[in-house]
Amino acid sequence: MTDIIGWDIGGAHLKAVRLRPDGHVMAVVQLPCPLWRGLEHLELAVVEAMETLGHAGQHAITMTGELADIFPNRYEGVIRIVETMRRRLPGTALQVFSGVRGFVAAEEVSRHATEIASANWLASAQFAAGKIGNGVLVDMGSTTTDIVLLQNGSAQPQAFTDAGRLTTEELVYTGAVRTPLMAVAQRAPVHGLWQRLAAEHFATMSDVYRLTGQLDAAHDMADTADGAGKTTEESARRLARMVGRDWEDADMETWVGLAQFFAQAQLQDLRPAVERILSRADYAAMPLIGAGAGRFVVRELARQMQRTYVDFGDLVEGWAEMKDWSAVCAPAYSVAWLGARV
Repeated sequence: MTDIIGWDIGGAHLKAVRLRPDGHVMAVVQLPCPLWRGLEHLELAVVEAMETLGHAGQHAITMTGELADIFPNRYEGVIRIVETMRRRLPGTALQVFSGVRGFVAAEEVSRHATEIASANWLASAQFAAGKIGNGVLVDMGSTTTDIVLLQNGSAQPQAFTDAGRLTTEELVYTGAVRTPLMAVAQRAPVHGLWQRLAAEHFATMSDVYRLTGQLDAAHDMADTADGAGKTTEESARRLARMVGRDWEDADMETWVGLAQFFAQAQLQDLRPAVERILSRADYAAMPLIGAGAGRFVVRELARQMQRTYVDFGDLVEGWAEMKDWSAVCAPAYSVAWLGARV
């Protein structure tokens, strides 16, 4: 048996994990990959990733990048992404995760594109269920949050497509980095008054979590809303615009307080979806399993809900730093782990 590399190809990031056959993590890479600007960004990111990961005879792929608006539909997105990966990884065994169907060969992708599209969450859920048995996986990434019930060692989703999962609240479009603040709240408290927010892409949740000190700089790869830097002052400046002000209009304590409001607003937006999914469970003490760059939010949610928190990294075999990055790149780790067992 040989090492395997798992790939999670998103619309904003490329994540890849190299595993030994026994599941031990050897290397993890996350790179910016603005796929909406063109497939050449994926090609460049794969080349850069391989410089770190090295050659492997097996590759397993999952994705959400087919949603990028360079593609007219999901079907063509899946086809073109896999074609790109086949071109960049010639002479290797390449398998594509197609949800409950399992893996299909790259040559068969056109027949299974619907199942392949945005199935990365299911790879993580299947891995976690096999390790922990019962719980709710909450994977908060830069843009979205996946919430999946795990029972008796298997994933128990109610829906499998994006449309269905948005309906069941197993997919919530809120993340720790790229989510615009205008999608988190419509008003905010400022100087003792409630006021409406600017409906503009002035700031994102990464600005919030930089000000609260919760966002790991290594996970903070997306462009800022205005293209400027990522210091606390620049983050506060963007936050101030959301309430029609300049950064200089108040002290930093005011802007940190406003950031804490938005952090709590996002958490309270997420909690009802988690509560809803927990209500299907047979186990009152079911833990929350946190994954993704925003798993610090999941940890806080578990604390507020008085539930046990389990970090996805603790389910992974490897050195501490690799376990942490595997939790950030949970679908890439999981698709490699599952692929090694086909």
